[in-house]
Amino acid sequence: MSNYRRPTITGGTYFITQVTYQRIPWFCSDLGRIGLREAIAKVREKYPFEINAFVLLPDHFHCLWTLPEGDKDFSVRLRLIETYVTKHYGDKLGINAEVSLSRQKRQEKNLWQRRFWEHLIRDERDYALHCDYIHYNPVRHGLCAKAEDWQFSSIHRFIAQGQYPTDWGVTEVLEKPQDIWDE
Repeated sequence: MSNYRRPTITGGTYFITQVTYQRIPWFCSDLGRIGLREAIAKVREKYPFEINAFVLLPDHFHCLWTLPEGDKDFSVRLRLIETYVTKHYGDKLGINAEVSLSRQKRQEKNLWQRRFWEHLIRDERDYALHCDYIHYNPVRHGLCAKAEDWQFSSIHRFIAQGQYPTDWGVTEVLEKPQDIWDE
């Protein structure tokens, strides 16, 4: 079995990508979105973290999380979010994907890809590049023409706070972070 090492820094900011099992687009359903939102809220009650940026696409999400000082465990937060959605909404979502023998042995369901991608944000430039990547992702996937047209994105908060102009991402060529898992 592989021994994965993830860099951890207390109070760090992390870019995270989580994908659905077999890229089934269950985030397209109201129930899927409600379940994920509820799970995040419940987990934040016991394990607080700041959501700096977020985008929800049909089969995955990208986010930037900042953990509290003295805390470095983003993995437990993501695991608890996945578990909550699976336990409270999994059967209601009506996903018909077959569960492999490997997943059955591990008592895993058919909602989430087994692993996730994370990246420890190193500095302000790295932070800005990952925010841009998050917000432009629906355009990259052909889901909308302009980033601000995508409903399930923190770009609206960024525009309201003056961090992005209203026409952000329309004319400029955005630089993609080099160390990103490109789904």
